[in-house]
Amino acid sequence: MPNDISISRRGLLALGLSGAIVAALPLPALALDDAQARALVDQAIGEINATINSGKSESAMYGDFERIFTRYADVPVIARSVLGPAAKTASPAQIQAFTKAYQGYLSRKYGRRFREFIGGKIEVTGSKPVKSYYEVQSVCYLKGESPFDLRWYVSDKSGKNLFFNIIIEGVNMLSSERTEIGAMLDQNGGNVDKLIAQLNKS
Repeated sequence: MPNDISISRRGLLALGLSGAIVAALPLPALALDDAQARALVDQAIGEINATINSGKSESAMYGDFERIFTRYADVPVIARSVLGPAAKTASPAQIQAFTKAYQGYLSRKYGRRFREFIGGKIEVTGSKPVKSYYEVQSVCYLKGESPFDLRWYVSDKSGKNLFFNIIIEGVNMLSSERTEIGAMLDQNGGNVDKLIAQLNKS
């Protein structure tokens, strides 16, 4: 069982790599296949690694990470899931503003940790259908740490192949983010507009 520091660091890696992430949802029948699911994760990893090892400034990497996140992740689904019950009562304009603020927040939050992963690598090792999505297995290698397991959940529910969650050694990163955002919302008295403003400043 990894200790709290280990989970935190690996959690930062996963969200920096993905950004982030929704719980398994009931999805329609797959047109997605094994090769396509693996290809999506391979492409995302390739762009992530290129960014991490690019030598760019941290601020420049934030923008690169946000573009990778929006290209390969189902951001609208992730954002609604992370917002939790408040998403049911928020207006369409608030949902749109929260989604934009949240993806920028993740870019800055985890982009600051990118330099820790220079020289590391992630390798896809397999994939399998689970219910009506694909789980793509990979292993992350970091300097000074033993390899650890990353599992990417990929679906085509939104009309194209996108990942919607990452599991790190059994730790569901979406659940962790939902807890954090829920706490931030409580701090703002349940006011979604105040939460959006806080995310934009964080």
